[in-house]
Formats: sequence, structure tokens, C-alpha cells
Amino acid sequence: MTVRNSLLAILSGQSAHGYALKSTFEDSTAGTWTLNIGQVYTTLDRLERDGLVEGVSSDDPKRRTWQITEAGRKELSGWYEAPVLDDPPARDELAIKVLLAVAADGVDLTDLIQRQREATMEKLQGYTRHKRRADPDEQLPWLLMLDALVLKAEAQLKWLDLCEERLRDRRAR
Repeated sequence: MTVRNSLLAILSGQSAHGYALKSTFEDSTAGTWTLNIGQVYTTLDRLERDGLVEGVSSDDPKRRTWQITEAGRKELSGWYEAPVLDDPPARDELAIKVLLAVAADGVDLTDLIQRQREATMEKLQGYTRHKRRADPDEQLPWLLMLDALVLKAEAQLKWLDLCEERLRDRRAR
């Protein structure tokens, strides 16, 4: 997730102060990700330095309001047009844990995989319950986020199945 481009996306619709940007981001991502207000202001300072946003006059002198510049719109357009590639892949704590457990002595990998499978199944069931209750007209961002979480959980379960299969094959040799 890029905070920089997220703030530009929000500012492309309207000018806003820092706390409004934080709130809009969290609302737009259905509360899945939170932003630290300090990170918002640090990012805004960098965006201003780079000419992508500018401060504008506000009714409240204690709050600085920001708006996107033409250069910011161009940057945002490029972000929307570019595919997201995980290259190199993001660190995956579960994958790291399993890989290190394979190399370690005394770790029951079958038990580790089973505990993870149970936890992932529990999360998947929770996501599915949330999806059943979500209103597609009123909660589209939340529903889309749930779809992504369900698919990630299903992929994780499939990967755990493959890990178990490879462990069985290794023991059989």
C-alpha cells in the first residue's frame, strides 16, 4: 500500500486537511488499514516538497488544507495505469516461519501447519459471515475487501495443503 498515492487519490476528489485524509482513507478501505496521523502529515510534507500537493487557505487557521496539483494528478494517473507487481514479493511471515521450521531441528512442522490451517479456516469463516451480512449497495468497499481477504485465505489454505503434500513425499523417499 502506498500512502503517498492514496492521499493523492483522495485529494483528486476534493481538498482536505490531514485528519480528513486519514478518515477518508480508513473509510475508503473499509477500516481494513489504519493510518497514523503523523504519517499523513509527513507524507503531505513530502508531496508538497515534490510539487504534487499544495496548501490552501482554510477557514480554520489551525488546520492546513491541501489540494492536488496538476503534477499530482499526472502522478496519480500513472499510479492507476501501472499494474501492481510484488517484485520482490512482500515478506510473508507464514512462509518465513514454515521455511525456517523446515531447516530447524525439533520443530513439528505437521503441527505448525495444522494450527495455521485451523486459524486460517476460522478467519475464512468470519470473512464469509461478514460477506453474508454486507449490503452490496451501501458497503461495496467492504465487500470488495472481504472478497480479497477470502481469496487470500483460500490461497493460504491451498499452500498449506501443498506444504503437507511435499512433507509426505519427502518422508516417503
